[in-house]
Amino acid sequence: MAQANETQSTQTGTSVPESRTGGSPDRLSDETSQGRTSIAASVVQKIAGIAAREISGVHSMGGGVSRAFGALRERIPGGSGTSSTSGVQVEVGEKQTAVDLDIVVEYGASIVDLARAVRRNVITAVERMTGLEVIEVNIAVNDIHLPSDDDESSESEASSRVE
Repeated sequence: MAQANETQSTQTGTSVPESRTGGSPDRLSDETSQGRTSIAASVVQKIAGIAAREISGVHSMGGGVSRAFGALRERIPGGSGTSSTSGVQVEVGEKQTAVDLDIVVEYGASIVDLARAVRRNVITAVERMTGLEVIEVNIAVNDIHLPSDDDESSESEASSRVE
């Protein structure tokens, strides 16, 4: 009888990773006696992106290529503007998630303090809204935004307009 219980618990323990890979990898689910709730990975991605942008000192999200595509999307009429998922990648399981962020920091901000604040805000928002445990938030600082970058872009915009 003891062997049967060990086999059952071993089978139960190994079924978790199988169902994680066997099911739809971009869905999270919660099943109770009253019904089932599933959360798309893109929802976790949006929550994390919005939570990261809420922190003062984060200028933008994403690497150079994703920011370039975002700028292009803004100029297309009817386009969605900047994507809330740009610079955010997530890995999701049944009960846990991991988040990777690519950010551009404002010049003068303490990168270490900013990363701590972003990490804390993302973990709080994702765990509160989804019920998933956030096991890690990896932050890659790809660039520093200088105030002079804004001045140069507004000058070139003003000089290129035709009256």
